[in-house]
Amino acid sequence: MNGAETLVRTLLASGVDTCFANPGTSEMHFVAALDRVPGMRCVLCLFEGVATGAADGYGRMAGKPAITLLHGGPGLANGLANLHNARRASTPILNVVGDQATHHRPLDPPLTADTEGWARGLSAWTCVVQSVETIGDDAAAGVQAARVAHGQIGTLIAPADTCWNDGGREGKPRPVSPPGQVAPHVIRQVAQALRTGEPAVLILGGSPIRATMIADAQRIAAATGARLTAAQFNARVERGRGRHPVPRLPYGIDQAMAVLDGAKHVVLIGTMPPVAPFAYPNRPGLLAPKDAAVHVLARPEQDVADALARLADELTAPAVAVPAGKAPERPTDSAVTPEAITQALAALLPENAVVVDESVSFGRNFFNSLVVAAPHDWLQITGAAIGCGLPMATSAAIAAPGRRVVSLQADGSAMYTLQALWTQAREQLPITTVLLSNRKYEILLGELANVGANPGRVALDMMDLGNPEIGWTRLAQGMGVEAARATTAMEFADLFIQANKGSGPFLIELFI
Repeated sequence: MNGAETLVRTLLASGVDTCFANPGTSEMHFVAALDRVPGMRCVLCLFEGVATGAADGYGRMAGKPAITLLHGGPGLANGLANLHNARRASTPILNVVGDQATHHRPLDPPLTADTEGWARGLSAWTCVVQSVETIGDDAAAGVQAARVAHGQIGTLIAPADTCWNDGGREGKPRPVSPPGQVAPHVIRQVAQALRTGEPAVLILGGSPIRATMIADAQRIAAATGARLTAAQFNARVERGRGRHPVPRLPYGIDQAMAVLDGAKHVVLIGTMPPVAPFAYPNRPGLLAPKDAAVHVLARPEQDVADALARLADELTAPAVAVPAGKAPERPTDSAVTPEAITQALAALLPENAVVVDESVSFGRNFFNSLVVAAPHDWLQITGAAIGCGLPMATSAAIAAPGRRVVSLQADGSAMYTLQALWTQAREQLPITTVLLSNRKYEILLGELANVGANPGRVALDMMDLGNPEIGWTRLAQGMGVEAARATTAMEFADLFIQANKGSGPFLIELFI
């Protein structure tokens, strides 16, 4: 076998069978190996940020790594923003990055870059293949690294000659240890703090947040009188009618501090302490009250579900009934407001859908309000690097076959990775994109006030996406995706029903 065939065989043997690719010359032997080694699904992406964002969504839904196939250091660099989001989500990913042949690199050809240096900033594991004899073992080690705890990012840099040379040996799959359990004394200490009766807030995180975890957290909250909230940014949450609800800590500082106000104990469950997304003049960075004691029940890399169940048992907390939930009627008013669109989504969301949320400002209340929708999984932006929504929706449909994906997408963010629509059409994926077209960077208008800036005409013009107007229906149709525009809530509801009945992708440009 040559090195490329060895690499593909090792990945398949290690349980990795999906690749999101934007290849170049250095990766041609890997591409050719796909014809000789069956079993790897290779999904073509027209931009590296789509490939890395897709690997993020796939890992969150499949619970195992996909690989990205990227071209050299610049190709990796193009994908770094969505790798940042994936790192924040604890998503398992293995990047396979082609590089200059070892004997050619000293000549400093144009694409030569510090590929390893760029990889290390976002990778928990980085390896440069030294020879065709080691590429199999290196790949097996990379998959093992990607699967540590709940998931992390590994990057395998393969010089071209290590792929075209013969003499490869398939690497043996390596075992992966499960996430570590929380020590018994930590469970007892947190239980003791909650038994004091002093005001407490439980902040639930974890990757992913399963319905059973929320149920155990609700047991704890009901037994102790603590308030329960999810963290601001979560990789995946199981929710909807028939499941226990959990609100999310608001993005805005004042709103988040109001949730935490008065707490004497803040219990972190698979998440980090709540902080402001940015520094603002005369505003705090840490959002918990200064006099609150902060307790860590479980760190993000630990077995969060087990810790919750054991804490609930330690408190002898009885089961809590799931609140009765009823979907609202579809809207009958024509006005396009966040409330009307939320009502339509709650009434019409398909059963067992996957919702991918990059709705930003218009959809700020979607998460909490859609708790009465049909059962679904919720994926969201985790690292605040916009441009993840369309790629994650693309791969969620691949990782969860048979389920409709609903992508709630702000227009400004969508422009970062609109090439994902082409991949959706190429693969004929069951995705409904709700494109929230307000033709402005609305969130930045709010940030101008938050940082105390005094904008004039030049600054405000930089937030305007309406000059010229972005024609989203035409863009989608040009990518091969069926599309239509809605200008009223009732039009949106009709198009949403139509889109979800189809088998392929459909984009609704919601004119807001």
